[in-house]
Amino acid sequence: MDYQPPSLFHRTIRRLITTGPLLSLLPRFQHRLDKAVLRWSGGRTTLAALLVGAPVLMLTSVGARSGKPRTTPLLAILRGDRPGEFAVIASNWGQARNPAWYYNLKAHPRAAVRAGDEEGAYVAREVFGEEYDAWWAAALETYAGYAVYRTRAGDRRIPVIVMQPDHT
Repeated sequence: MDYQPPSLFHRTIRRLITTGPLLSLLPRFQHRLDKAVLRWSGGRTTLAALLVGAPVLMLTSVGARSGKPRTTPLLAILRGDRPGEFAVIASNWGQARNPAWYYNLKAHPRAAVRAGDEEGAYVAREVFGEEYDAWWAAALETYAGYAVYRTRAGDRRIPVIVMQPDHT
């Protein structure tokens, strides 16, 4: 998974989706649009990846209650000083609750990840303290909209989950 600096188009789209009406509408519709683009692209990309120009992956976790596989497109947060690892941010668009995939990973930390043509097995762990701060800073560099989501989340602390290769 390689991160490329966003183009002017991508920076503009990133600004637009963190303001006004789009911020209210996207949580309701983006997952449907992402699924359509995923089918169209043969599972290689999402609408978010095309519009925002950020590394999007498909995370398949085991449902916390159902025990069934659940696949979710998520933005990957990369850091040059942590090769092989990436983080996912449980922002849920700044809503009051954590997303379902967060609870899935807490219950079953092993997950499959697909990013483009790359696939791998990973283990999830939630980070805190200085490590949280470093990953959060990287998240803001990748997508400044996370600052808006943090404000919207109110008292809810937005979890940061680091995914490490599963060598078992």
